[in-house]
Amino acid sequence: MAPAGRPGAKKGILERLESGEVVIGDGSFLITLEKRGYVKAGLWTPEAVIEHPDAVRQLHMEFLRAGSNVMQTFTFSASEDNMESKWEDVNAAACDLAREVAGKGDALVAGGICQTSIYKYHKDEARIKKLFRQQLEVFAWKNVDFLIAEYFEHVEEAVWAVEVLKESDRPVAVTMCIGPEGDMHDITPGECAVRLVKAGASIVGVNCRFGPDTSLKTMELMKEGLEWAGLKAHLMVQPLGFHTPDCGKEGFVDLPEYPFGLESRVATRWDIQKYAREAYNLGVRYIGGCCGFEPYHIRAIAEELAPERGFLPPASEKHGSWGSGLDMHTKPWIRARARREYWENLLPASGRPFCPSLSKPDF
Repeated sequence: MAPAGRPGAKKGILERLESGEVVIGDGSFLITLEKRGYVKAGLWTPEAVIEHPDAVRQLHMEFLRAGSNVMQTFTFSASEDNMESKWEDVNAAACDLAREVAGKGDALVAGGICQTSIYKYHKDEARIKKLFRQQLEVFAWKNVDFLIAEYFEHVEEAVWAVEVLKESDRPVAVTMCIGPEGDMHDITPGECAVRLVKAGASIVGVNCRFGPDTSLKTMELMKEGLEWAGLKAHLMVQPLGFHTPDCGKEGFVDLPEYPFGLESRVATRWDIQKYAREAYNLGVRYIGGCCGFEPYHIRAIAEELAPERGFLPPASEKHGSWGSGLDMHTKPWIRARARREYWENLLPASGRPFCPSLSKPDF
């Protein structure tokens, strides 16, 4: 199967999903750019779009080349409550970078907002909606293709976000950073999905906080909740690129390794191919990643779902399917690894003999 050529006219997000097309999201920006020295842990705010635009542009390009159909604006936590006077310039610059890269391929631009820093302490609906509306105004000015409200741990605030984004004429997706136990007020994933669809979201799902296995369990509960309520929506999943079976309700932020010692938990490309197939079989058609998802993880999604999509991404030019490039190796035991069965059944060692297999969350 050959890599895709130059695309023609771009279809909108709902047009793609309603036709059954697989939409591949992008991956990690905050965690990845922190490792590269462009984002400071703690605040996790995206000044890099102004201070180091080449770094952000390059990461967008890597995700595009790996197969992403969506360039999400790097605007996580870029609201006035987190960034004061810088918020508007950051949002505008992030839109410009995403649009520039999306124009080089068959990708859409999604303007992204997230939960606010004030909801937990001051559940002031009017104030919080004003913060969302400020970012929405920039997204409308920059003419993004659709909108994403992501990383919400309380469904009430997520509903407020959807209500504001629906003031625009653009499609709205919303994802929560919850696991199977539900949101922080113990509202089940199924009920969260129902409330979000009723608020006007066309695409619902989960992102971040939990690894692929846990996130897919949550997606199954969301799907069941929507079916029980007789509601329809497209499903979206963007989990961590880390294995986190030992984290609690708050997700990986409570693990002692967060955020600087997570490398031993990174999923392999083969883990991600398995995740992509399971997500597809569940009926999810918007499949991507969040923290820890590197471009090669996105490429793994694109390669696993290439039969359904009909093409491979450009990055596959340098990657043999299921290790096939190893068939040229001089060592016969390494040549023997050039097959799907080997990598699909591999149980990789951590290489850390003095570390526990699981951790005890701090909280």
